[in-house]
Amino acid sequence: MISVKRSSHNPVLIPERDNSWEKTAAFNGSVIRDGELTRMVYRAMSSHQIHHGHPMLLSTIGIADSADGVHFHNRRRFIKPEKEWEKFGCEDPRITKLGDTYYILYTGLSGYPPGPDHIKIAVAISSDLETIDEKYPVTTFNAKAGALFPEKINGKYTMALTVHTDRPPAAIALAQFDRIEQLWSKEYWDLWYQSYQKHVIDLQRSDTDQVELGAVPLKTDQGWLLIHAYIGNYKTPPMTFGIEAALLDLEDPQKVIGRTRHPMLVPREYYEMYGEVPNVIFPSGGLIENGELHLYYGAADTTVCLATTNVSELLESMTKKQKAQEPVRFKRFDNNPIISPNPNNEWEARNTFNPTAIYLDNKFHILYRAMNETGVSVVGYAASRDGLHIDERLNKPIYTPREPFETSDSPGFSGCEDARITQIDDTLYMTYTAFDGRNPPRVALSTISVDNFISRNWAWSKPKLISPPGMMDKNCCFLPEKISGKYIIFHRLENHIWVDASATLNFGENRWLEGSGVLKPRPNSWDSLKIGIASTPIKSRAGWVLFYHGLSQTDGQYRVGAALLDFQDIDNVLARLSDPVLEPETNYECSGERPGTVFPCGAILKDGLVYMYYGGADTFTAVATLDFNHLVDELSQRV
Repeated sequence: MISVKRSSHNPVLIPERDNSWEKTAAFNGSVIRDGELTRMVYRAMSSHQIHHGHPMLLSTIGIADSADGVHFHNRRRFIKPEKEWEKFGCEDPRITKLGDTYYILYTGLSGYPPGPDHIKIAVAISSDLETIDEKYPVTTFNAKAGALFPEKINGKYTMALTVHTDRPPAAIALAQFDRIEQLWSKEYWDLWYQSYQKHVIDLQRSDTDQVELGAVPLKTDQGWLLIHAYIGNYKTPPMTFGIEAALLDLEDPQKVIGRTRHPMLVPREYYEMYGEVPNVIFPSGGLIENGELHLYYGAADTTVCLATTNVSELLESMTKKQKAQEPVRFKRFDNNPIISPNPNNEWEARNTFNPTAIYLDNKFHILYRAMNETGVSVVGYAASRDGLHIDERLNKPIYTPREPFETSDSPGFSGCEDARITQIDDTLYMTYTAFDGRNPPRVALSTISVDNFISRNWAWSKPKLISPPGMMDKNCCFLPEKISGKYIIFHRLENHIWVDASATLNFGENRWLEGSGVLKPRPNSWDSLKIGIASTPIKSRAGWVLFYHGLSQTDGQYRVGAALLDFQDIDNVLARLSDPVLEPETNYECSGERPGTVFPCGAILKDGLVYMYYGGADTFTAVATLDFNHLVDELSQRV
């Protein structure tokens, strides 16, 4: 299992406001260990200036030194545009030392604004990292991210590069030279390019994605470690940036002998999500020291950051054989929807949706949100012996608005919405969204004993508000057991999931739901706009499995995702699936009050299957099942 830890010192290199040549950004750093020092070359972006008649931010290459690989000093500009083929900028260096000579491969821009034919690889050569001895253009075609391997392979100098970065499809490929001078030989590259496909390292999973070389390859006992960028949806934005790794054969580096199955890092921290180019992380440098990979990467095209991981664990995860498994997806019940609006009952004539559920007395009890034609929501009840077929459905609601904070004198949406129910000992705790049609929706709590619930004695306790006044707070649920004697309560504030721990339930006046954020929306993903807890978390061998709904900023659809939380440290997210486990596909999910919506509020684990009860299109109640062990296995792979 891969555990990648961001440095607490991040970013480790930021723009230097007093230096005009690196005032806007300092990012994409490449490093080598040179005696007692870590030497970093990096892309520096200037303040706004006029350069060759064009207003622009000019990129040059800086260099800095560090004794610990974290704190860098002695910063100075090292490579700047001097030749026609780099006239409009020098970008994204990769440094390699061969013998006593340093080779810095970088991107040279020959035109502005740069098109594919202006973007090519160049090399600068130095004997002391104080001055540049020679410079040459390298590729004769569009390419970026060139890096020399730090030693010869089978007697040949070897280079990795990304071909056609700006004229997709891009590919990471290898080139080998008998003499180092061939690195900048036009004749060599013209011939190589004619059949470059023969030299490609196959790393791309989808035609819509793009791979680009990251750091200079690192030698391990098991193979060459190739850190690279994997950009999802490159051709169909929004793009998603991730950092992955491949393990290449020591003697035949075109042969992939292992790779990560998922990104090691994706944009998450504020310094990765905000900057010159938001939501971008790009690997550019790496060192292996004392069994740890030190990975340097550009964040938001603005700063250099550092993350570390154990090399042995990384290699093990990359090389072990994976069992072929089906994608983690819920399977819908063939006879969905299981509950539909009933025009004969005024209270549920409009919609019957967003159900919660609990298993008691050998039955699946389904509590669904029912809405009348004027928009008032109550809670209806149905039961099933097998979890799929409805055996009983009551003609009256089991819970109705009673308090001023959930009732309205005028037509329109109001009432008790989207309940979640959880058993702790002999009590059932039902949280729901209380809405009076005027003030922001808030979380309300009511309880009932298990005995009363089973005997249909609907003796619910007087409801009380538990979330702060004046703030929209929804999607609340209790964990089914206390931790350190405290109730654990999930809720949604600021479009993401929060968790609170409380010794009592004496909310009001001086104490309201609060806590800390657990899960946030992910930019450029299916859950990019807002998320909220779906159902009561389920305990597994690896941690608490949490289902949640996510709303996409791109298409406005609600989907369902899954995450894994630590047993005791509940706000520690161990893993989170990249893809949804359920998304709108059927007619009853895509046609109704809100098309393109699957919205669960209840999930039950029974005999190894998760039965998820969800609302379709804010109109119907449906059910789907999933093998729980399969889900836990997939989540565990990401821990």
